[in-house]
Amino acid sequence: MTAVASRRRRVRARVEGVVQGVGFRPHVHRLACELGVGGRVWNDARGVVVEAEADAASLAAFLERIAAQAPPLARVERVLVAEELEPTGAAARFAIVASPQGEAPDALVAPDAATCEACLAELFDPADRRFRYPFVNCTNCGPRFTIVRGVPYDRPLTTMAGFAMCDACRAEYEDPADRRFHAQPNACPACGPRVRLLGPGGRTLPLGDARDAVAAAARALLAGAIVAVKGIGGYHLACRADDERAVARLRARKRREFKPFALMAGSLDAAGALVELGDAERTLLTGPERPIVLAPRRADARVAEAVAPHARELGVMLPYAPLHHLLLADAGTPLVLTSGNVSDEPIAYRDDDALERLAPIADLMLLHDRPIATRTDDSVVRAVAGRPLTLRRSRGLAPSSTPLPLATPRPLLACGAELKSTFCVARGARAWVSHHVGDLESWETLRSFTEGIAHFERLFAVTPEVVVHDLHPEHLSTKHALALAAADAAVELLGVQHHHAHLAACLAEHGETGPALGAIFDGAGLGSDGAIWGGELLLGELADSVRVGALRAVPLPGGDAAVRQPWRMACAWLLATSGAPAATPPLPRALAGRVAPDAWAAVAQLARAGVASPATTSVGRLFDAVAALCGICPEIAYEGQAAIELEAACDPFARGAYPLPLDDAGGFTTLDARATVAAVAADLARGVPVGAVAARFHAGLAAATAEACAHAAARGGVGTVILSGGVFQNRRLLERTAALLRERGLRVLVPERLPPGDGGISYGQAAVAAARLAARAAPPPAAPAATRAAPSPAAPAATRAAPSPAAPAAAPPTAAARGR
Repeated sequence: MTAVASRRRRVRARVEGVVQGVGFRPHVHRLACELGVGGRVWNDARGVVVEAEADAASLAAFLERIAAQAPPLARVERVLVAEELEPTGAAARFAIVASPQGEAPDALVAPDAATCEACLAELFDPADRRFRYPFVNCTNCGPRFTIVRGVPYDRPLTTMAGFAMCDACRAEYEDPADRRFHAQPNACPACGPRVRLLGPGGRTLPLGDARDAVAAAARALLAGAIVAVKGIGGYHLACRADDERAVARLRARKRREFKPFALMAGSLDAAGALVELGDAERTLLTGPERPIVLAPRRADARVAEAVAPHARELGVMLPYAPLHHLLLADAGTPLVLTSGNVSDEPIAYRDDDALERLAPIADLMLLHDRPIATRTDDSVVRAVAGRPLTLRRSRGLAPSSTPLPLATPRPLLACGAELKSTFCVARGARAWVSHHVGDLESWETLRSFTEGIAHFERLFAVTPEVVVHDLHPEHLSTKHALALAAADAAVELLGVQHHHAHLAACLAEHGETGPALGAIFDGAGLGSDGAIWGGELLLGELADSVRVGALRAVPLPGGDAAVRQPWRMACAWLLATSGAPAATPPLPRALAGRVAPDAWAAVAQLARAGVASPATTSVGRLFDAVAALCGICPEIAYEGQAAIELEAACDPFARGAYPLPLDDAGGFTTLDARATVAAVAADLARGVPVGAVAARFHAGLAAATAEACAHAAARGGVGTVILSGGVFQNRRLLERTAALLRERGLRVLVPERLPPGDGGISYGQAAVAAARLAARAAPPPAAPAATRAAPSPAAPAATRAAPSPAAPAAAPPTAAARGR
């Protein structure tokens, strides 16, 4: 060894995290050239590997700056020096070399990222060769997850494999000084994907005097047309946001009567003309994730009433693909950009499927020839008390991994819930929660669910040994879990109670294992006692919890019919408040002419007799009852509509709160809303405005929830309270309840990166399973001889939230526990 070589070090280092498809190898190459470091870098199935040689000081600086100065889209978890190598003493040349094939993948796949400023400048520069090219991208932006078919992230394993780079693009790709150095989706008009505009029957339309297909589509939109637009993760349906007739036609054709449409504005200023934006909303709108952001509607917003009927908020997003930027610039006005489907179906993402399903809805179709590997909806978020609250986690957020506080000793699959479905695969300390799949109530959505599971298992090298599921045996997600176990005797099934999964998801997201007290309010979930829960106080940790409180139960008259017709819950709650339970409560004035008196009497009889009327503790159904009493949504057109519109009806200046007494008998806290409903009915009978009634209901429920949590937390000796479940998507309720808890000196945790609704259930199931498997794998501590045979105390059977490992043998008497 020469004297020069002896003063040098050569190491092999591994970089883990989101480091593929984000310009990481070019970043390492540029840094090595700057510091005079020799060696090479490559992708492998686990991330990025670096071999580097230099003097000790330069090498130390190089390894430190690899993470400290990482590219914008990278997320470095660690840089690990895996091996000391013999220095070669060769000249300081550094190379990017080919990725090895055939290894088991362990790399983190990056989410799709919005177009960066440098690419936008090229997009609108007439002198640039990518002027108005709808697929401009670089290592700092563009599609990732939605084009990936396998790892490592190299072009042959993406949907860009069929597009050979031209000489100019190849030169950029191979130039270490270029920001497209090893940018896998790199393309230009000469060699990349192309856009077409189709008319009726799939016929390619002549563009006339339009500059290109996008300009022609924009001109059609301005004239009132509905256009299907192929985006990053699927198709959208677009029309002018200020055109009442166009929006009404879209609603009729899409069969989506009331659910709000999302909007796309061309700039932050344009979004600010539609909704009230605080700093948190601006940050969410302009981040690389580019979700739909819910924000209060401006009184002077130029938006058709049909865009969001009966809603005080609008969902707005900014362009995140070059095609969107061009379309919005050419149109010069905000557009409706809603999911490309008929109501309740999965969005279309394959061209042949889109042509078949969207042709009856869209007048024109703006599509391109770059395939989409994974159907991915837009993410939806809102800001609550200045913090993000994710309502739907999908494009731009998935498939980023979420750490598990306790690593799972065995690879697992968690199948999630039925509504707002996601799944989760986990291995070691990492969990990968899927993009939003949708409601598992159709064959098409189930196919999307099973195809997504297979894709994630390939991407992240997870072969599940444990499959986790909800307790409800009629959920399609549970049936899928049971089918997997039936097909492979080595697969272990593990059931997790619905509300305990909500508790665990929030704990685990914050990196905690408990104990904590959780207020878990939602529409429904099957309890460990076979009843329909939905307004629960749970005390516990990741592995287990005990039910220590709940909303007072009332009948659910007609089962699922009561979910679709909130007036039934109004009848049930009025019956519960009546001093003469044998008598049918009078039909409320707000429901007269909207509910037939004989139907009202029949439902009251159902509830009294308990026929087809299982008891429920659901806070979601309490919201339904109050909304119906106010004349809001006696029947719903989409899940959660009554609660959403009740929140929107609140008078922001109203004062006062309705009573909601607590009963702590036997150490179990019952929230008794009979007095609440009676006060609501009395105020409405006196002519108190609906806005004041809605506000007082929210205030009363928040105060009672905070008080109940404080009682239960004190009994349990914990200082942390979790607020989760779909009901806590309600900004007004969440902010007020959290503030009251903090006033009592309690620490409050709420979901942020994962939804509080059922989209977070799969991650909670995975966290529970990991904790139970880890406890099972750990050697038991030695106990004193006198106590070794003593059994551990158990909670009463009716209040234990943790389930047995298998699903119940029979379904409950109604399907209403499916998560609504």
